[in-house]
Amino acid sequence: QVQLVESGGGLVQAGGSLRLSCAASGRTFSSYAMGWFRQAPGKEREFVASINWSGGSTSNADSVKGRFTISRDNAKNTVYLQMNSLKPEDTAVYYCAATTYYSGSYYIENYDYWGQGTQVTVSS
Repeated sequence: QVQLVESGGGLVQAGGSLRLSCAASGRTFSSYAMGWFRQAPGKEREFVASINWSGGSTSNADSVKGRFTISRDNAKNTVYLQMNSLKPEDTAVYYCAATTYYSGSYYIENYDYWGQGTQVTVSS
């Protein structure tokens, strides 16, 4: 079992930055690839970024490339999402999730564990 708890969300003006954190419980954190997803009101949950177990490989959605960076610290059982140059369309609830299937990390159905989400609101 892996329990995930996100933090770091909030209200920020367009052009600003936030860093989300996702703290994982359990001794097997480094065995999992990790992903960030988001869900805006009235929309489906969508892939944002993922990172493999070692942190040596990452993937990003086209909509956030060059603005968002995913990273992880296995010693702290934590994955991060640094979000820069935020836009109003980035407003959503952001979720972290864990999967053993990094090559399929774009797909929601491949994730085994999910956090409860943290709200990010970007004002124009």
